[in-house]
Amino acid sequence: MVGVTSDEPGARIHSTDPFATPDDEKSPVRRLRGRLAAPVTLWTTPGPAGLTVSSTLVADGDPGRVLGLIDDESDFWDALEEAGRFAMVPLTPADRQLADKFAGLMPAPGGLFTGDGWTDTGYGPVPASAATWAGCRLESSRVVGWALLVEAVIEKVETGPAPRPLLHYRGRYRDLAG
Repeated sequence: MVGVTSDEPGARIHSTDPFATPDDEKSPVRRLRGRLAAPVTLWTTPGPAGLTVSSTLVADGDPGRVLGLIDDESDFWDALEEAGRFAMVPLTPADRQLADKFAGLMPAPGGLFTGDGWTDTGYGPVPASAATWAGCRLESSRVVGWALLVEAVIEKVETGPAPRPLLHYRGRYRDLAG
């Protein structure tokens, strides 16, 4: 919610974010990226540390791999470099607040892993509600654009029922309607 004009739930002052960079001032590459829907995932590592990552790609193969773009100045990257492994969890529409918390957009009183219920794995904590996750071992990293491209080997996969994914599209979370 951007702003409230009445006591009515969900009422807004603006239909858009008044602090967002206007489209005509964004780089063409940023505008292109904004037009591609991306899955919202949570990456966690022992320590624990975590980060919401929406630039994630899974490559099938033997072995399978996860690639993602992260901030090389994040606490998560420091913890991942030390641990050498992480858990990757695809998030659902019910996980919007969790995604915001790990993206640093929402306060996390008591720490990121307080509450919500967590299951410890050898790769990092996984939300207790997550039926699907992957355990990954860091293989390489390199700077790509303004991010760090992380490549990891998938060592473990847990798959449960396939809920609707949480997507990031044009600066907002979206979900599939069917």
